[in-house]
Order: sequence, then C-alpha cells, then structure tokens
Amino acid sequence: MAEQETPASPAGAGFSAPAGADALLLQQLAHVTTELGAAETMEAVIEASVNHMAGAIRAAVTTLMLRDGDQLVLVAGHNLQPGTEDRWSSFPVAANNPASEAARTGRPVYMADVARIEERYPSLRGQVPAGRSVVDLPLGAGGRPVGVLGLTFDGGWLPGPQELDFLTTFAEATGQAIRRVRAMDEAREKTRQLTFLADASLALSSSLDYRSTLTNVAQLAVPTLADWCSVSVVQENGPATLAVAHMDPAKVAWAWELEERYPPDPDALTGPSNVIRTGRSELYSEISDEMLVAGAHDEEHLRLSRELNLRSALVVPLSARGRTLGAITLVRAESMVRYTEADLAVAEDLGRRAGVAIDNAILHGQAQDVALQLQRAVLPERLEIPGWDIASHYAPGGSAEVGGDFYDAVDLSDGRLALFIGDVMGHGLAAAAAMAHMRAAVRAFLSSEPDPSDVIAQLDTMFTRLGLKQLVTLVYAVLDPAAGQLTIANAGHLRPIVVAATGQAEFARLPTRRPLGAGGDDRTATVLRVAPDETLLFYTDGLVERRGEGIQEGLARLLLGAGVLAERDLQLALTQLVGAAGDCDGDDDVTALAIRAAPADGFGRFAT
Repeated sequence: MAEQETPASPAGAGFSAPAGADALLLQQLAHVTTELGAAETMEAVIEASVNHMAGAIRAAVTTLMLRDGDQLVLVAGHNLQPGTEDRWSSFPVAANNPASEAARTGRPVYMADVARIEERYPSLRGQVPAGRSVVDLPLGAGGRPVGVLGLTFDGGWLPGPQELDFLTTFAEATGQAIRRVRAMDEAREKTRQLTFLADASLALSSSLDYRSTLTNVAQLAVPTLADWCSVSVVQENGPATLAVAHMDPAKVAWAWELEERYPPDPDALTGPSNVIRTGRSELYSEISDEMLVAGAHDEEHLRLSRELNLRSALVVPLSARGRTLGAITLVRAESMVRYTEADLAVAEDLGRRAGVAIDNAILHGQAQDVALQLQRAVLPERLEIPGWDIASHYAPGGSAEVGGDFYDAVDLSDGRLALFIGDVMGHGLAAAAAMAHMRAAVRAFLSSEPDPSDVIAQLDTMFTRLGLKQLVTLVYAVLDPAAGQLTIANAGHLRPIVVAATGQAEFARLPTRRPLGAGGDDRTATVLRVAPDETLLFYTDGLVERRGEGIQEGLARLLLGAGVLAERDLQLALTQLVGAAGDCDGDDDVTALAIRAAPADGFGRFAT
C-alpha cells in the first residue's frame, strides 16, 4: 500500500462539511448510492459513480477503470485533462501507479504530496497538478477487485477515517453494481441466445423444404448471433452455399456474386469445406489481413474481401443422426464484436439441427443457472458479523425465470444490528432489477437513519416519487441487545418466528401492513422485548407455499419444525428446517435468514 498522509482538510476541499451541513451531505450521498443501486446498465453505473459522485464529494477529477484480464481500462472520467484518456486508456495491473496498486492489493491508496507521489510513481511525473491529492479505491469487497475508482482533490485534501470509510463503502457498492450489471447483461445475452435457438428449432421443424428451412435459420441468426450468416450443405459436386443472410439486402446480393465468382474449394484446409470434412468447428476470434491474403484467389478477390470488413468468424458443422450434412458460417463485421468460446457453444447447438436437438431439459437447466448467477451477484455471499450467529439460505425456484428475493444484515457499529428480508412480486429480469434496487435503497436509507419506521417511510416516498409499480413485501428490524429491544416494521411480509432455547416457537406479534407499492400505510414500528437465548427466523413465502395446499398449512408446518433452530449449529439447523418445510419442486425462490447473538456476548436470542 502506498504511503498515506492525512493532513487537515482545507476549507472547501473534499467533502468534509460543517456540522450543520452533515445531514444535507449524507442525504446527497445516500441519493447517489441509491441511484447506483438502481443502475441496470453500465452507463447508469458510470453516471452515478463518476459524474454524480464527483459533484457530491467535490472531487477535482474522477475516473473509473475496469479490469480486463491483466489490464486496467479507463471507461469514464470527469474533468479529465486533455490527453489523459489517450495516455491512460489502458495500462497493466502490474504497473507502478496508484490505480494498479489498488487493483493488485485490494486496498485504498491515497497520498497528498505531489513530489512524493512522483518519487514513488515516476509514471505520474507532470500528471498531478500542484496541490492535488490522489485517492484510488478498489471496486468490490472480497476477492479480486473489478476495477478502481480514481479521485483527485484540490488543496491536498485526504480523507479522514470516517470519510475513508464512506468512500470505501461506496467503492464496494460500485463494484457490486458492476458485477450485477455484468451478470444481468450475461443473463440477457443467454436469454437472447436461448430464444434464438428455440426459434431456430421451430423454423427447422415447421417446414419440409430443406432449403427454405435453412434460409429461415440464416435469417434468424442475423443480427442475434452474427452480422453475416451462410449455410452450406453437402451436394454431389461438393459443398454448396444454400442460404446467405445480412441486414442489408444489397450486401446479400454482393455475397451471392462473390460466391458465384469464387466458389469454395472442396479441398480447402479451413472454412466450411474443412468443417464438413472433419466434423470439427473452427473459431476465428480475430480475422487478420494476413488471413484474408492467404484465402484470396487473386487481387480482386482480396480487395472485395477487405471491403467486407470482416472482424471475427466461426464455422460449425450441421449435424443430424451422426452425420455432417453441412456447415453454418457466422461472421461479425459491423458490430465489431469478437466471438468467444461461449459463442461457439451456442453456434454448435444451432448446428445440431439449429437447436432442434436442444430439448426442454437443457433449456431449463441453462436458464436456471443464469437465474442463480444473477441472484448470487446481488445477494451477500456470506454474513459474518462479530458478535452474531447468522445463518442464511437461498435457493432458486423451479421456474426458469429469476426471482425477486433479497436479504441482508448490517452492523450499525454501536452494538446494534439491522437486518431485513423482502420479496419483489413477479419473476424475470425486471423483478431481479427491482430486487437489487430495493436492497441498495434499504442499505442507503439505513446508513443515515436506521430506525425501521423511517426506513420504511422513505421507501414509500421513493416508490411514490419514482412511480414504481412493482409490489414489494419487506420486514426490517433493528436489534439492540444493550436495550433489550427488537424494533421491527413489516410492510406486507410474513411474520418472523421466534424460537426459544427450549425449542418452543411462535410467530412475532406484529400488525398487518400493506406492501411497498400498494399506496403507503402506517409505518410505525413495533418494539418487542428481547429475552436471552432465543433465535429469530425471517423467510419468504417460497418456504411455506406448496402446490395443492393453502399457505396457512405451510406456515403451521414451518412453525412446527422451527424448534430445530435452538440447536448449536445454526447454519446446519436452518438447512435441515428448509429441507423439511420447503418444497424442492416449487416454482418460487426459497430464502431464509436466522440470527441470534453469539453465546460469548452474554446476549442470547430474541423473543416477543
């Protein structure tokens, strides 16, 4: 980690504020954090983390650099000096500069003295104006950072402990947002690919005319999988191209002309002829000019090939009943996107009767994996908070779509603990996006005022102002062992269960309130007595709903089995409870959160 300095913050520098301005500043920062949590695209993440964040903390310069293999790539900047984007467009993670060091170590790097900065990082000579400080924050907590948020401040300002804590938390939230957006993009791409394969299968099975069917498949491939698509089949005189597709009809005519003037060589060592002969796919991540020269018949052919502006290609066999009947060639040109091994796998599925061989079980399995990856991207990997014994369980439902369950626990740093669980009604990417928005919003609101009444009220206001239409159930609580109290607010969610050390269980006595998005309600929190040696269980309806029975039966079954949570190993006990009470074949996600104070604290579990 770089040498760190923390001189007094000069007036007007950084985001330190007079005491009277603290509330406004926290409100601005909470707004930016909420905006970041709601981001569904990388552009929205950049807008929140670079442009809006720069204004909130009054940074002179803000940059966002994302890790791409062993490189850091500059993706956005605010108030950059001329030439900065060209000079720092990408650079190695192994380089000697503050951003690379933060990316390598996963720890913040901050310095204020320009001379010492240039001495430690010679590549920054002449890059940092006099009087500026440098602060680089790794994006994401745990594991390898996805990038670095770079900040410079006028007046040599450096963050103190409280300010560094906020900046680090914001950087972690930015990293989580980036991971979430990438997961959503991957899910959308996988969904688009699966939809394409299903449509291609329908096209293959809907016609007895082989040529017509292949034409339909080629047209389906553009633009989902390719800018160009051609289908070649085995004929008596060798491979023949029977279908060509491109978004521009003029280019299709041009391709047919090229095909006629320069027919494929049946003995070629690469391309459709070779794939048909060997049955093995070919992937060309980047089509170089040398490859065009090697494949050209003459100078005119080379000129025309260059005009096509080909960027990347793959060729896969068209197989049925163990025989290679032809080859499908997919090319990217205008889109400037390179093919990967993942694209090759999809194309090979298309080749196996263009998706006809893909049965419902494989489609279901792939979609369920996408759902789990997306959900895991926004849920906490594990909850480990000193002084607390916390167990959690999440499993996606049998539906191929993503669900909307979310939960979290937050150490309030004063001996209290905030925790919540909720469920966005509905399924699909929209529900997942709303789930991510809700979790981020709750964390943002409780960071300034954790009181349950205030948090739920602020969520109501957010729903009204943003015109959110989805219904969300949520139960949010603050546990205060010193005061012996559990303060809890419930917005339409199922009531928690309290389990005594003896194994006796009962539902917490809470009033019924409307879900978020249903027009608001009385959000007054309920204060319950806290007794030693009790466990609190939060859960979503996926745990208690089964086909063919009412929810009351499921609730009774859960209450009957909840006594197992009195066992010493809380995670094992929760897993056993979910296995006994839940429906492994259900369509809804199953989420549960159990918590009690660690025995060493002298504070037990929770009861009404």
